[in-house]
Amino acid sequence: MKKSSTKTRVRYSETDQMGVVYHGNYAQFFELGRTEWLRKLGVTYKDMENSGIMLPVISLNCKFIKSAIYDDVLTIETFLIKKPMVKIEFDYKITNQNDELICTGNSVLAFMNMETKKPTRCPDYLLKSLGF
Repeated sequence: MKKSSTKTRVRYSETDQMGVVYHGNYAQFFELGRTEWLRKLGVTYKDMENSGIMLPVISLNCKFIKSAIYDDVLTIETFLIKKPMVKIEFDYKITNQNDELICTGNSVLAFMNMETKKPTRCPDYLLKSLGF
């Protein structure tokens, strides 16, 4: 699976006084898409951490197109860019319930050994789940 789709409804706490989603919340929407993408593969962050691997974000970009507002139903599409090695890269596309493009984004995460705090290769079980 190289692509995943996740839905979420904009909560009041995610908006400003104008009812518009605060820009900092898009990183959390991307994280939701990413963690659900992994979960659909049968892998969770908790599983990875229990096996000694953490995934810090090393790069995050977002291009805002249209405002998301309170009570919108957002679809977060998460795309794997290429075979993960020491890093894993995702693109994102968020649309609302009217299929209007809200934003696009990209993130890069690094596989890190929790004990040594050094980069490490993507775990074999994840590569196998991805068909690599």
